[in-house]
Amino acid sequence: MPRIDDYKMAKKVAIQELKKDSFKYLVNKSGFKIHNNDAEIMEIPFLGSTYLLKYPEFSFENMTDPRREVPLTEQVLILHYLLGKKPLSVFGEWISYREIPGASFYFGPFTARAINPMVKVFGKNLNLFERTFKFLGGQEISDGDKGFEYYFFPMVPLRLILWEGDDEFPPSGNILFDASIADILSPEDVAWLAGMIVYKLIGLSKSI
Repeated sequence: MPRIDDYKMAKKVAIQELKKDSFKYLVNKSGFKIHNNDAEIMEIPFLGSTYLLKYPEFSFENMTDPRREVPLTEQVLILHYLLGKKPLSVFGEWISYREIPGASFYFGPFTARAINPMVKVFGKNLNLFERTFKFLGGQEISDGDKGFEYYFFPMVPLRLILWEGDDEFPPSGNILFDASIADILSPEDVAWLAGMIVYKLIGLSKSI
């Protein structure tokens, strides 16, 4: 697991690269909105919260709860999203985590961080899965016994799918990504992203 110093360095490197681009370019590329028509502040929806990102300092503020700092892991993920290799777009082609180039090395952590907890908490309670995901803002899809599509970032949709299982087979699940994800985030970032949404759902499930 990366250390806090690794995230600090990742943030520093990302900011150095992002400063090469204009604010307008980053806004248009990412799909984030400008906050209150401010010339150089982006508004970042993030799992039910809203963060503000100021350019060119790339400093973060939690607009939803100003007393709570934006976690460094989430800052780095947002900055890496802004660093996406191409003008970001959604392809409309769904792939599994294993199909992301270079992802095989991280498949174990991805499964442990995202798939297993999702199946453990929601696999035998699809109604809770539905209530929680709708509370977060996901759109129901027809995949599996219960599935939802959710836009983590404006150009990063993902699908979380569960099969309830029966007397013969245990519950199972999968998470699918738009094929464009390979041009936007690294396999390690994708694993963290998937884990973040699953644990957000688990946390919400305890309070709804």
